[in-house]
Amino acid sequence: MSEREPGAGGRAFVALQHLLPQHGISRLVLAATRSRSVAFKNALIRLFVRGFQPEMSDAVQTEPTAYASFNEFFTRALRAGTRPVDPDPEAIVSPVDGTVSEAGTLTADRLLQAKGHEYSLRALLAGNSAWERTFAGGSFATIYLAPYNYHRIHMPLAGALRESFYVPGRLFSVNRTTAQLVPGLFSRNERVFCGFDAGGMPWAIILVGALNVGSMATVWHGDVTPRKHREVTALPVTDVLAPTTLKKGAEMARFNMGSTVILLLPPGASEWRSAFKAGHTVRVGERIGTLHGWQSRPELSRE
Repeated sequence: MSEREPGAGGRAFVALQHLLPQHGISRLVLAATRSRSVAFKNALIRLFVRGFQPEMSDAVQTEPTAYASFNEFFTRALRAGTRPVDPDPEAIVSPVDGTVSEAGTLTADRLLQAKGHEYSLRALLAGNSAWERTFAGGSFATIYLAPYNYHRIHMPLAGALRESFYVPGRLFSVNRTTAQLVPGLFSRNERVFCGFDAGGMPWAIILVGALNVGSMATVWHGDVTPRKHREVTALPVTDVLAPTTLKKGAEMARFNMGSTVILLLPPGASEWRSAFKAGHTVRVGERIGTLHGWQSRPELSRE
């Protein structure tokens, strides 16, 4: 991925984002993408396919306009076997199809956003000191999902959901240009935190909202966004819509339109593959790193 400084066009795009009614636009996107008007949804789908050329051959339904709404097309399921999950119990696998924005080790509580730009773990976690202590000095990976990517999010490790919360924020675009120009982008945007236990090892994944992301949903809570009241809100981890313990590779969430996920692991627990760095493309289930000294309990890995 290029590290060139953004040009005038990129700077103008970012300046415009500061002025736009970001949440209002995303609510309009939500309504439009869930419309079941055949003519309207087919026009949206055809326009999208022409502009972004998504790969449809691995989808359960390969005909784009066969979906009942744009959102069903956008969050389409894939055929079984198209995203094999690395079976090694020490393998950390990609939770999404996307492109690595940054990956590495936190410098104390600082994460790299883009070349020359860092942000704090405390801000990302909305001041949650327990999780901040857990991940300070650990490993992180930020993966960007472009509009043409598959948009379901899967478990990079087996785990049991221990805590989840919603954090309000802005909805800046999360593309490379915006990441280079908006300080603390990922800690300013709306997001959903999901923290897990894997046989005694804590880990977390954060869903980051963005401009035009009509909604973020988890398998446990359904649609988490948009929300009428935008304040830090604990999400339930009991009496939820799906089992709280999931195997590696299981679906855990979805985005409506493109966005970003951030994976966090504690110090000394893991090592990223040498090829897993900014600009590298990944697919769900492929190995992106290795656990060191941590083994999930058998019941967390059982099929």
